[in-house]
Amino acid sequence: MKHRIVVLGAGYSGGLAAGRLARRLHPADTEITLVNAEPDFVERVRLHQLAAGQELKHRPLQEIYAGTGVNVRRARVTALDVDRRIVMLLDEHGPGEISYDTLVYALGSTAADHGVRGGAEHAVDIAGRQSALRLRERLGDLEPGGTVLIVGGGLTGIEASAEIAESRPDLRVSIATRGAFGDWLSDKARQHLREVFERLGIAVHESVDVTRVDATGVTTTAGETIPAGITVWANGFGVHHIAAASTLEVGATGRIVVDGAMRSVSHPDVYAIGDAALAEGAGGKPLRMSCASGEPMGQRAADAIIAQLTGRALPESTIGYHLQCISLGRRDGIVQFVTPDDRARPSIIKGPLAARVKEIICRGAAWVVAHPTLMIPGRRRHLAAPGKVATLTA
Repeated sequence: MKHRIVVLGAGYSGGLAAGRLARRLHPADTEITLVNAEPDFVERVRLHQLAAGQELKHRPLQEIYAGTGVNVRRARVTALDVDRRIVMLLDEHGPGEISYDTLVYALGSTAADHGVRGGAEHAVDIAGRQSALRLRERLGDLEPGGTVLIVGGGLTGIEASAEIAESRPDLRVSIATRGAFGDWLSDKARQHLREVFERLGIAVHESVDVTRVDATGVTTTAGETIPAGITVWANGFGVHHIAAASTLEVGATGRIVVDGAMRSVSHPDVYAIGDAALAEGAGGKPLRMSCASGEPMGQRAADAIIAQLTGRALPESTIGYHLQCISLGRRDGIVQFVTPDDRARPSIIKGPLAARVKEIICRGAAWVVAHPTLMIPGRRRHLAAPGKVATLTA
């Protein structure tokens, strides 16, 4: 009987892991199924571009994995029984389920409203393709002089603000951030960020804590109101409740706790990667939710599964960072160099060159997922004989 590997989610981490597993494991021994709700691979790091009216390249999963041995199943995951090794699904035919021997959980993240009143009813996020398209439609309906407020001063909020302001200079765009604007960046990066936002006419509201959202804008803890015809919620990410509703060990925010091999600390036949996993990176700090974390986590998990099943050792390694890339519209940006544990260094690249660097990195990240069999040389390996499966210690 073939060893059944099920990968849940075809984003940057899950899509890469599925292709890497198919490239290295012999199809005579393994059956790999990739489950995803969307029919395409979605470039999540470009969703602010989609919302601003740009077209993104379609990458159908069936085409990406054609001939690889990966079975693509379009379905939404509804529940998980890790004790019986069963995933409950919902597809066009109704409820169903799939069994596994090894599970790779890569369901990513969603927008988190943090319990703010009116957020779910009156704000729109850009955490997924459908919500980005809803924002795109609403922006298209907004008359010149209309107001757009982005709540959240992280990478998503900054990029969305700049993209919307550049594509719709007839709108009044503002951003509200809980702390100081760009406070995690170096002095040079913060200065350039402010210069660009001033050039684009984006108003910055700093040290603002939003407590309520309605159809006309937001209310802060200080009792002040910020008017907005459209409120865009970019104030952090949360994860699907599916893992927390199972018997998997999860952290305070519902992310699956994993070891250095991306293996669940409570269920060794489950691996978690990407935004859904709580993994330790360089300096003992949790890896942040990002594509920069997701792809190396996917590679690490796939290599760990391959090592275990083929009886080989898993080399020790730690995931760390080199830089943060921020697009500020299509012609400007910031590349912030960082330490392996993600602290800003003094050095940056800015302006059009930074925009080109960001574009190259985004294209590269998508290319790795869209070409699953081209990145890994070497032959496919058979599974180890019973009793010779490796014990991972990473």
